[in-house]
Amino acid sequence: MGGPAYWDGDSLILNLHVQPRASRTAFAGDFDDRIKLRTTAPPVDGKANREIITFLSKQFRTAKSNIRLLRGETSRHKQFAITRIRQFPPDLPIPEKD
Repeated sequence: MGGPAYWDGDSLILNLHVQPRASRTAFAGDFDDRIKLRTTAPPVDGKANREIITFLSKQFRTAKSNIRLLRGETSRHKQFAITRIRQFPPDLPIPEKD
C-alpha cells in the first residue's frame, strides 16, 4: 500500500511533503507521490508539526486528538493517520474506503 493517501482500516494515511515558512498554510498539489503541504510555521521545536495537525484538523473536521504523526517528525516527508473524519477537503486524491 502507498501513494499520497490510502486507507488502513478506519485511518486515512496521508503521505506529505512539507514546505515550511510559506506565506500561508495550504495544500499545494502533488510532489513525488506525496501531497505537498505548505505551512507558515518554521521547522523548529515541533512548530511545523503542530501547525500541520491544526490545519488537518480543520480540513477534515476532526479533533486534533484524531490525528497522529506516524513518521517524519524532523523530516519534510511526513506520514499522518487521521480518524473520525467528518469531511474531505476538495481536490485531494482521497481513495474510496473499502
